[in-house]
Amino acid sequence: MSLVRRLLPLALVASVLCIANSAGADIIDEWQSVQPPPAPKLVPVTADPKTTALLMLDFLKANCAPNPRCIATLPAVQKLLAAARASHATIIYTKFPAPPPAGDTLSQVAPTGKEPHVTSFLDKFFHTNLDQILKQHHIKTVIVVGSASNGAVLFTAYAAFERGYKTIVPVDGLSGATPYIDQSVVNDFVTSPVMGGKIVLTRTGMIGF
Repeated sequence: MSLVRRLLPLALVASVLCIANSAGADIIDEWQSVQPPPAPKLVPVTADPKTTALLMLDFLKANCAPNPRCIATLPAVQKLLAAARASHATIIYTKFPAPPPAGDTLSQVAPTGKEPHVTSFLDKFFHTNLDQILKQHHIKTVIVVGSASNGAVLFTAYAAFERGYKTIVPVDGLSGATPYIDQSVVNDFVTSPVMGGKIVLTRTGMIGF
């Protein structure tokens, strides 16, 4: 029997084992080989201030102040907030349960005292009157900014979309703890079942009222 014929069964076994291992690989096995998808296209937006609400999610001393990525979003969010106020769009603030001063909104984007607010974790519609406030103001479109991107922004944007609101997310107005978190959240808005591709992705400077 030639050497080739003797080695052929071993090669077949190795091939079968390789296929089995490949089929059984999980995301941890594949972690280092995963390539990010192409960046999504951002689009300009014109929002009707009479039917648009800017949702200012959890810009708090407890979570935003310690996070350089959140602090970096504040100048862009300030400009968007000023434009929304100047056009008399509805502004709604949120926070999660935390005593002051940790639960206070950062001074750079602080509420006027006349703007409504709700308190909840993650999904800001959950056990709050946010939906009622939006309906009272005849809101059809929400612009979602805040922290964390993989917390309040992701869950509230989905909840708004699920309730039939046109949902706009400026990518320079959200922040997580790392760039990967923000990238994965934006990718969720693009690819998630049902919601994917229907969330409007833009930048704060591309929004007009």
